[in-house]
Amino acid sequence: MYRIASIGGDGIGPEIILEGKKVLDAAGERFNFDVQWTDFDIGADRYLKTGTLLTETDLKELSAFPAIYFGAIGDERVKPGILEKGILLSLRFYFDQYINLRPIRLLEGVTTPLAGKRPEDIDFIVVRENTEDFYVGIGSRFKKQQKIELLINRELYNVKFGLDVESDAEEIAYQIGVITREGARRVIDYSFDLAERRKKKLTSVDKANVLSDIYGLWRDVLIERASGHPGVTTEFNFVDAITMWFVKNPEWFDVVVTPNMFGDIITDLGAMIQGGLGLAPGGNINPEGTSMFEPIHGSAPKYKGLGVANPMATIWAGSMLLDHIGEHEAAAAIVSAIEKCILSGDVTKDMGGILGTSGVGDAIAEIIIKA
Repeated sequence: MYRIASIGGDGIGPEIILEGKKVLDAAGERFNFDVQWTDFDIGADRYLKTGTLLTETDLKELSAFPAIYFGAIGDERVKPGILEKGILLSLRFYFDQYINLRPIRLLEGVTTPLAGKRPEDIDFIVVRENTEDFYVGIGSRFKKQQKIELLINRELYNVKFGLDVESDAEEIAYQIGVITREGARRVIDYSFDLAERRKKKLTSVDKANVLSDIYGLWRDVLIERASGHPGVTTEFNFVDAITMWFVKNPEWFDVVVTPNMFGDIITDLGAMIQGGLGLAPGGNINPEGTSMFEPIHGSAPKYKGLGVANPMATIWAGSMLLDHIGEHEAAAAIVSAIEKCILSGDVTKDMGGILGTSGVGDAIAEIIIKA
C-alpha cells in the first residue's frame, strides 16, 4: 500500500490527474500493489474564494506522503505568477525538491521535428538543479539611491547581501544568482549515480566562460566529484552550444546535468524534439523526502471541462512516480502502454486521433491490465 497525495490544480489539471490515477490503479492491479489517494483542494478556486495559496496545515499534511501527483497550475482570473510562485515553486522549495528530472525520449510512433532522427537517437535525461541559481528570489527594482539588504535563510545556506547603489539611471533592476558548493554537489552526485546505471556518460551544462564565478564553482564541483566515478565519461558544454547539439546530434547525450536557469530553458527544447509538451513529464525530487511529479505543459484553461486534453504527459509522470517509489516494472509497463496507444492511433486530437481525455486513460489502463 502506497499513500500518495494528489493535487489536480487548475484548468485541465483535475481531468488529466483523474486519468493518471486510473492508469496507476490499473498498474497496481496488475503488479499487486495498491495506491491510497488523498486529494488536496489547492489552486485558483480556493485562492479566489479565500485568498489562500498554501497553508502550514497543507504543507504539514503533504509532508506525510512520499510523493505528490500534481496536475497543472495557472488561471486567467489570477495575475500570472501568483499561483505559480505561491503554490508550485513554494512546494518545490518547502520540500527541498532539489532535483528536477526530465526524460527526453522519442517514443515509437511519435514524429520529431528533427529530420532523420529515430527513437534510438533521442533517449536521454536532463537533471536540473531545482532550488538555486537565479531562482532563489533575490532581486528588486528601484528608482532612487538606496541601501538594499537581502537575507536568505535556507537549509543549505544563510547569506546576507548588503548593496549600496548609486546611479543616474532612471530605474534599475537586478537579479542575483546563487550557487552553493553543497547545492551543486548533491545534484551532481545524483547525476553521476544515474549515469552509472545508464550508459556511463555525463554532460554538464554551464556558462563558465562568461559568468565565471557562479558557474566556475559549478564546474569545479563537477570535476571534483568526477574523481569518484572513473567509469563515467564526463564532458562540458556551454549552454548556447548544447542547444545546437540537442538539435543536430541528440544521440550524443545520455545524462545531462545543469544549473537551474539553463535547465529550465533546454528542457523545453528537449520536450519539442521528443514530440511536444503533450508528451513531456517531469519529476521534482527529494531523494530523502517528499517528491512531486507533474506534466510540463500548462493548465490550458480554455479546454477546461471539454474532455479533450491529452493526458499522456501526466500518465508518464505517474510512471516516474512509480519508478521513484520502487515499482520499476509497473513504471516501465505504463510507458510501454503509452507507446502502444500511440502506435495504434488511440490518441487525442492534438496527436491526430479522435479519443477524448478519458478515452486515452481507458485505453492505456486496458493495455496494462490485459498485458
